[in-house]
Amino acid sequence: MHGRSPLDDPHNAAFAWARYRLIMKGMAWFSTAVVAVVLAVLHALIGFVSIHLYIASALGVWLTIMLMAALMGLMFLSSGTGHDESIEDRLETERNR
Repeated sequence: MHGRSPLDDPHNAAFAWARYRLIMKGMAWFSTAVVAVVLAVLHALIGFVSIHLYIASALGVWLTIMLMAALMGLMFLSSGTGHDESIEDRLETERNR
C-alpha cells in the first residue's frame, strides 16, 4: 500500500460506515415503495394470475435495486473517504513512460 487508508482510522471508518448504513436504509424504503408501485401496475395490467408471479416480481425488483445501491454505495464510500488514493498503482510508472 502506498499509504494508510483513511478507513484505518476508527473514527473515520465509523462515520463512513454509519453513512453507508443510512444510505442503505433509505434505499430499502425507496425500493419497497417501487415494489408497491410495480405490484399495483402488474395487478392493473394483468389482474391476479398467481401469487408466485407477485412474489417473484417483488423479490426481483427489490433485490435488483438493493444490489445496485450496495455496489454504488461501496464505490462512493471508497472514493469519498480517500481510500482509492491510498492504493499503490504498480503500473503507474509503466503507463507514464
